[in-house]
Amino acid sequence: MHRYTLSSNAEAEDLEPIVLAIHEVLHRLPVTAKSKDRFGIRVEDGRVIDRHYSGPVLEEAIRKNQLLKTTPSSGAYKGVPVTVAPIRDGNGQAIGAIGVVDITGIFDLATLMEHQSAILKQVCGKDPCPLPSEQIDAKR
Repeated sequence: MHRYTLSSNAEAEDLEPIVLAIHEVLHRLPVTAKSKDRFGIRVEDGRVIDRHYSGPVLEEAIRKNQLLKTTPSSGAYKGVPVTVAPIRDGNGQAIGAIGVVDITGIFDLATLMEHQSAILKQVCGKDPCPLPSEQIDAKR
């Protein structure tokens, strides 16, 4: 029987079965994880890409011991929205972190609303687009 123990000193191989399972549950979205004191693992397309992985958001989530939703400015996922959560021990201390590419971050409603006027101007040629009834009234 295999036994895996998570700790601040866990190696990539210790995290691998958990990360692969999460990867499958999330329909093969990229998943990364690392322990506090060791390099971690990066999984994409159904396979391990890197067993010597660390990323800036994983490191920050461990350091701050908090959930982070951000778009990294460096690393393998530069410019891609990610969500990273700390892995905590029984005392609430961060012993590692696990992260996923956040596809919900790609569809940022607030940003869409900020750009609504420019989008309407580009699509309709003016701002705002007239409603169909306004178009009919304008032709009368």
